[in-house]
Amino acid sequence: MYPPSEAARRSGFSLDTLRYYEKIGLLSDIGRTLGGRRVFTDDDLSWLLLFRCLRDTGMPIAEMCRYAELARDGEHTARDRQELLERHAARVEEQMVVLQRQHDHLREKIRFYRSVTGAAPAS
Repeated sequence: MYPPSEAARRSGFSLDTLRYYEKIGLLSDIGRTLGGRRVFTDDDLSWLLLFRCLRDTGMPIAEMCRYAELARDGEHTARDRQELLERHAARVEEQMVVLQRQHDHLREKIRFYRSVTGAAPAS
């Protein structure tokens, strides 16, 4: 069991984000101590790590909620979850192509300026 501060540290989310995710139903059934304080399990942390991945790769919160809802509905939703993640992965791949193209453009500009200024490449 982990207190909220440790769950936040391990997941990289702020305490406010953890509260928000619980409020909107993204996180569900978070345990409580006898004193009413939230405690997170290893399973909760696994969810948070997945949410970190999805958020960092640009999945909209509504889709994250849909995924969590499907997962809570049981194994018969496995195909729907798979398809949701496949659509997201395809969008991520498209974004990676765009980012690579933009990165190449930036590197080209940097090479140009180095040739103009005579500056050595940064290490």
